[in-house]
Amino acid sequence: MSIITLTTDFGLKDHFAGILKGKIYSLFPESTIIDISHLIDKFNILEASYLLATSYSHFPKGTVHVVAVDASRNADTVHIVMLYDGHYFIGSDNGIFGGLTNKKNPEKIVQITIHDRLIEGSSDLDVFATVATHLAKGGEMTVIGSPLTEIKKMNMLVPILDQNLTSIRGHIVYIDDFGNCVTNISKTYIEEVARGRQYSVRFSVYTIKRVKHNYADFKNYKSADLNAMAGNEIALFNQEGFLEIAVYRSNPNRSGSAHTLLGLKMQDVVIVEFES
Repeated sequence: MSIITLTTDFGLKDHFAGILKGKIYSLFPESTIIDISHLIDKFNILEASYLLATSYSHFPKGTVHVVAVDASRNADTVHIVMLYDGHYFIGSDNGIFGGLTNKKNPEKIVQITIHDRLIEGSSDLDVFATVATHLAKGGEMTVIGSPLTEIKKMNMLVPILDQNLTSIRGHIVYIDDFGNCVTNISKTYIEEVARGRQYSVRFSVYTIKRVKHNYADFKNYKSADLNAMAGNEIALFNQEGFLEIAVYRSNPNRSGSAHTLLGLKMQDVVIVEFES
């Protein structure tokens, strides 16, 4: 089975996501197309990078991931294919793959050079569909591009450790559909720095003294205690292992969320402070 995933900022109102699928099926009817998301904020490569980094590993090796977010080619930004951890990634070299390459070096990168081989009037969608189906069929990367040694990165995706090892400074990199605000600080990194020390989470005017391991931590609470916690700010590690700020049992459509009630937004600073 040849799997091609799609992550775009096309939205669902317009026809672009559907057209991309149609182009892929026209070239490779036997492929399986899976949507990761088409609701990335327009041109928001930070948000797309987080979703990509936390979702790709749930697919089998050899999966082709098309990432059409801020995907236009220009004099400063080329289209690339990257082989990383046994997966293929297609998109613009705009920093969107920085969340991956900051953790591990890719096996191979090529700059896509087939644009002038397609029929006149072909769009970026035609390029991505052609490259995706070529790879999904087992084609070689060298056929569709020339080798690259490095790609653009977003430094902001890397949490900053204080030189005295007293704090980690990170940022909000994703806000989910519940309004929960995800940071780029991982549980693994916090525990590595903490070395048994207690720590708290600070953002804006708020300080949260204790971080929950995950939502399952609440199963040991009595119903009355849980009801009393509703509407309170909490910090926990999400299923991908990243620190997340939430409002317990909030409904973003009725009572608000961490995004609206706590005033958190993309790229806001979140600091993990360790006790001495």
